Amino acid sequence: MTAVTGGGPPSPPPLVVVPGMLCDADLWSDVVFPEGHPVRHLELTEPDIGAMAEDLLSSVSGPFVAVGLSLGAVVAFEALRRAPERFLGLCVMSANAGAPRPDQYAAWRSMAGLIDDGRFADVVEQTLPGMFPVPRPAAEPAERYRRMAFSVGPGAARAQLAAQTTRRDTIGVLRTARCPAVVLSGSRDALCPPDFHRAIARAVPGAELREVAGAGHLLPWHSPSAVSAALRDLLARVRETPPPASRTSARTAPPTP
Repeated sequence: MTAVTGGGPPSPPPLVVVPGMLCDADLWSDVVFPEGHPVRHLELTEPDIGAMAEDLLSSVSGPFVAVGLSLGAVVAFEALRRAPERFLGLCVMSANAGAPRPDQYAAWRSMAGLIDDGRFADVVEQTLPGMFPVPRPAAEPAERYRRMAFSVGPGAARAQLAAQTTRRDTIGVLRTARCPAVVLSGSRDALCPPDFHRAIARAVPGAELREVAGAGHLLPWHSPSAVSAALRDLLARVRETPPPASRTSARTAPPTP
């Protein structure tokens, strides 16, 4: 299925690509995106998941395919809650659809306090081990992560921590999805282990689950070929999927709280 612009021929739908916390477009720089599809990289700078979801929905007009990692997947889930009719496809990885745990709230408060005290570098070092399939990554990938995190900066990081506290369980939302979906899991992801992804794949009707052996949380760095292949196959399914009669390119109003 492709998007139709005006009265002309169908055009490939755009991909809205949403990174994880302390990540930017460099997270995806090794991934080969399907040819012909516009790619829109989203920056996460709002202190609320709902506001981030609205940024996603306003980043393109009409239907799109969402691609999200970790916090980016959470943002995609919230966008799905608000405008399911605009989703032509969904690719999520290194993700958790559950509500935050008490230990996560405590960790986010601690990191926010460090940033407020001017110790952003300490936050980067605290988060670094969980990004990789081994607790002590080699010098080059560790430095690459540091560069990316400092490119995001303490201001956006502080907003992302605030947004994390506004997360909520989205398993029920995922059961309402009506688009092709693929869920990618790194077998050695310490932050979002494979069980998290099995729960997501069970919730999304018809979702395909792919576990990538040896990969950690930053799956697009650890196995860009697996991510590239998953996107290519997902877009093939999108092209073959007829649009539901109820789906339109118009936005629907967010549900009343």
